[in-house]
Amino acid sequence: MMNTLRFRFLQLLLLFLSVTSVRAQDKSQHPNIIIILADDLGFSDLGCFGSEISTPNLDRLAREGIKLTSFYNSGRCCPSRAALLTGLYPHQAGIGDMVQDKGSPAYQGYLSENSATIAQLLKTKDYNTIISGKWHVGLVPSALAHNRGFDKSFTMLNNGSSYFNSEPIYNDGRTVNFLLNGQKIERQDTSRYLTQAITDFAVKSLDEVKSSKNPFFLYVAYTAPHWPIQAPPEDIAKYKGKYMEGWDALRKQRFERQKQFGIIDKQWLLSSRYQGASEWEKLTSVEKDLWDTRMAIYAAMIDRMDRGVGEILTKLKDIQKDKNTLVIFVSDNGGSGDTVKDWNYVTQKNGTPGSVNAIDSYYPEWGNASNTPFRLFKKNTHEGGIASPFIAWFPGQIAAGTSSSQIGHLIDLLPTCLEWAGLQYPRKLAGKELTALPGNSLKSTLTAHQNINKRSGTVNRTLFWEHEGSRAIRSGRWKLVAEIHQPWELYDLQVDRTETNDLAGKLPAKVKELEKQYLEWAKRVGVVDWDLIK
Repeated sequence: MMNTLRFRFLQLLLLFLSVTSVRAQDKSQHPNIIIILADDLGFSDLGCFGSEISTPNLDRLAREGIKLTSFYNSGRCCPSRAALLTGLYPHQAGIGDMVQDKGSPAYQGYLSENSATIAQLLKTKDYNTIISGKWHVGLVPSALAHNRGFDKSFTMLNNGSSYFNSEPIYNDGRTVNFLLNGQKIERQDTSRYLTQAITDFAVKSLDEVKSSKNPFFLYVAYTAPHWPIQAPPEDIAKYKGKYMEGWDALRKQRFERQKQFGIIDKQWLLSSRYQGASEWEKLTSVEKDLWDTRMAIYAAMIDRMDRGVGEILTKLKDIQKDKNTLVIFVSDNGGSGDTVKDWNYVTQKNGTPGSVNAIDSYYPEWGNASNTPFRLFKKNTHEGGIASPFIAWFPGQIAAGTSSSQIGHLIDLLPTCLEWAGLQYPRKLAGKELTALPGNSLKSTLTAHQNINKRSGTVNRTLFWEHEGSRAIRSGRWKLVAEIHQPWELYDLQVDRTETNDLAGKLPAKVKELEKQYLEWAKRVGVVDWDLIK
């Protein structure tokens, strides 16, 4: 009897050890995930997407991974961040516009209680979770990063900041708020460049979790290259004088590289120059120098951000996590047309360009170049506002040098992370009903070990946008789009993604069909007529 009991005990012990071992092995096999988000970076601003700006680290990720050439954002910083973090359309997450309460649930200005962030969901799988950078999805306590699943957090709550300190960049009472693990901090050290500070916290946090048996999720939300355009002088010097040929020449150069790289279809036309831009050759030498300086500062900001990405990748290799980490890079919206020198609510500083004593933006003229080959800018729902460069890298799972024109959107990132982590999206979290996800996991697209850059592969997806009255629907090859108070325009994106040939007058039935779909979606997610919003 005693021998039988001992034998049974040994059987149970071996079974327990076996199950424990399998669970530990399964946990160790769950990938680490890094999402890197740029702020106001245009579709063509990376070297691998056609730019002349030096971005060797991001270019390396593209060379060793995959580029998605038909990837979309939500048109502006707050809505895009809400979509990325929650997998919901911005209105479903409570941030149809910015972080001010506009009087309805879809525009309340902070993350809805019926949404869950990637971090909150990955915590259920014991992930270590880290955020470094711009948060901007609500100022109320329930919407702050440390209350939304992040173990370690260095966050800026606002839309923008000086890159050298915490001084206000607005004169209308708005302050700049930084939090370190939920506690307010000041950034007064003017030698500490914000892009570097964001990189440093990310690198430090990776060091702190390197010994953990659990995987990590790191969200790096750079503020670069959002205005104010500011950069270290040595970075600016690298680009000064390189933009003296002007915006027309730059757009043509980037356009040709994009065709060579297969980023765009060779049959697409380059959209017209921004209508408010002067002919470069008619500018004075003083004016040309000013414009060259603005673009040189902007380029320097992207250059420094890319070096930060390089530092993160180096740390990833140092801690021996590079073989089991998915890295995704994307931008929150297109290049900006903001004209901050014309805004009376922005603090006007006119010191040395690019320094802490200057506040400026690079204006629509250069924003138009950033968004090559597309039309319009951040805040718009034409392609220039909503098209993002997208790169994904995962050694052994994503084949090197691949690209795809499959349609994707920021709402797809949460389901993508969940699938890689072996998680199902729950019906409830912490007792709250969660809104059903409208997006799809991109894992199968990213791991298709072949070049799948075929325009015919983009036909079975419908996506929607609305931001401050600008609205759009893309259904397969067709896109219906209108800016506020303007009539619908219709484009066949398979042959004209640069939106140069409006077919609305020729195909009124298609306009009505797509408008009906858009209005049904708008009602479902809570879109409100912008003219009626407080």
